[in-house]
Amino acid sequence: MKLILVGKAAAGKDHLKTRLSSKGFKAGVSHTTRTPRENEVDGKDYYFISVDKFEAMIASGAFIEYMKFNGWYYGQTEEDFNQSDVMIMSKDGLDILPKKYRDQCMVIYLDVPMDERLKRLSSRNDKNDSIERRVSTDEAQFSAFTDYEIRITNPDF
Repeated sequence: MKLILVGKAAAGKDHLKTRLSSKGFKAGVSHTTRTPRENEVDGKDYYFISVDKFEAMIASGAFIEYMKFNGWYYGQTEEDFNQSDVMIMSKDGLDILPKKYRDQCMVIYLDVPMDERLKRLSSRNDKNDSIERRVSTDEAQFSAFTDYEIRITNPDF
């Protein structure tokens, strides 16, 4: 069984993935074309690659799910999925995950309170994205989300 962590921006997905990794779970690493945030490490947080390389990987069938979000590509390769115990996916990525892969997974939805998320988003000082856009996009995406097995509302994550 594989664990997929899903949640709104600043819900604690990376924090929980790190905690699970420290307990022996092998964490998956997605690919993206966005620029790294401060303190993000290539190959640990994401594989940061060019649009040309991402599109070549799409053409070769490397991804089990991928999407374009806010102008950047994000995707999970089949190879990484097969080698991982726990991974982070967006709600939209989960929506397009083929059934044969979804059937191998337990989805944990991190749904922490808005005030905690806003504090975390403010502390990130992300120059590539606005807090307002992230929050409004999340509210629209997750308004009717039910495709999970476990929901965590604890703001300590």
